[in-house]
Amino acid sequence: MKSTDLIKVIADGSLDEKLISLYGESSLDSAKARYIDAINSFTAEFGADRDVSVYTVAGRSELSGNHTDHNRGCVVAASINLDIIAIAAPTTDGIVTVKSEGFGKDSVNINEYVAPDENKFGTSESIIAGMCAGLRENGHTVGGFVAYATSTVLKGSGLSSSAAFEDMIGTIENHLYNNGNIDNVEIAKLSQYAENTFFGKPCGLMDQVACAVGGIVAIDFSDVKNPIIEPINFDISGAGYNLCIVNTGGNHADLTDEYASIPSEMKAVAAHFGKEVLREVDEDALISALPTLREKLGDRAILRALHFIEENRRVATQKKALLDGDIDTFFENVKASGRSSFCYLQNVYTSKNVAEQGLSLALCLAERVLKDCRAAWRVHGGGFAGTIQAFVPADKVAQFKAAMDACFGDGACLVLLIRPEGAARVI
Repeated sequence: MKSTDLIKVIADGSLDEKLISLYGESSLDSAKARYIDAINSFTAEFGADRDVSVYTVAGRSELSGNHTDHNRGCVVAASINLDIIAIAAPTTDGIVTVKSEGFGKDSVNINEYVAPDENKFGTSESIIAGMCAGLRENGHTVGGFVAYATSTVLKGSGLSSSAAFEDMIGTIENHLYNNGNIDNVEIAKLSQYAENTFFGKPCGLMDQVACAVGGIVAIDFSDVKNPIIEPINFDISGAGYNLCIVNTGGNHADLTDEYASIPSEMKAVAAHFGKEVLREVDEDALISALPTLREKLGDRAILRALHFIEENRRVATQKKALLDGDIDTFFENVKASGRSSFCYLQNVYTSKNVAEQGLSLALCLAERVLKDCRAAWRVHGGGFAGTIQAFVPADKVAQFKAAMDACFGDGACLVLLIRPEGAARVI
């Protein structure tokens, strides 16, 4: 479909039902305007004579399981109504070119950039190359395209902007060259491959799965090649609560080593027992080995291992609570997870700059505002900088948002919806 025809389809309301399912009825007009602006930006960048299609990939929120996925633990996660959208058209030159709003243009010859290049670690180019290499290695067809992308998933916000971008490249390749036949779980696995191998960041698989699959999902990574993904039909908004994410303004830049230290230390504890990951370690054996582990690996590694063990149990409890509609037990464990992350996992602030503790301050404010409410709050995502998460009663959202925005700036508190679709072709 040409750009002008696509704009007419959006403007006349033909996509309204789809857009409402993705963003909520109150955001319909802004969603339509955003899509039309993106199409016009694509046209300005790449011309009006191409057949184009539109794609969306959700951001994600981790509801349960802080730093468990990379040691084959369990998580509960959800796709949210902040997303990346892309307008894309195929090309015949074997080059993928992506212009992202607010950033430069990335162009990758996917027939030449086929192996990891340490000089390009941490770049968008490496993600594009890694996704295409992974697709090709797994027997799928890849090809060139041009795309204009715009995102409401804030970079460094703990909502997984990098995973969403990876999933987006895979989703476009899937629909342009593979008839949409690659399932979203496989796209998520290839996204992890791209981030680990080409981007140079050791990450688990939760972010990519949650962004791609959609809705609330419980994920068990015991078999990392075949994670068990179970949909959870629970309506947080219908229960009278809003999922709020507070962006404290901290940035994840230069924190890769902090993130890497968590799986590294956990796996070092596992290695002491001849195991690859903590999921395989017997808890009693770990406790018995504490004196030796202290001398060999230090106290922080032990604390992080103990966090993993308890957090993995909490995920099972929270999953059951959501399935049973037991919001009190779910909230109780959200707060317990937050305490464990602060005290034992130690990912609420970076030791590189202890004067900057935006997450600690946000958690303190959340406790003050919500202390007399049926509510819950915790660190969100990877931690160290970025965001906290809170489940706020609908009648307290305005007060909560005002307190957070007053401290961290207008718009710091994002009031979100959980959406049913993760990665998809819109039209």
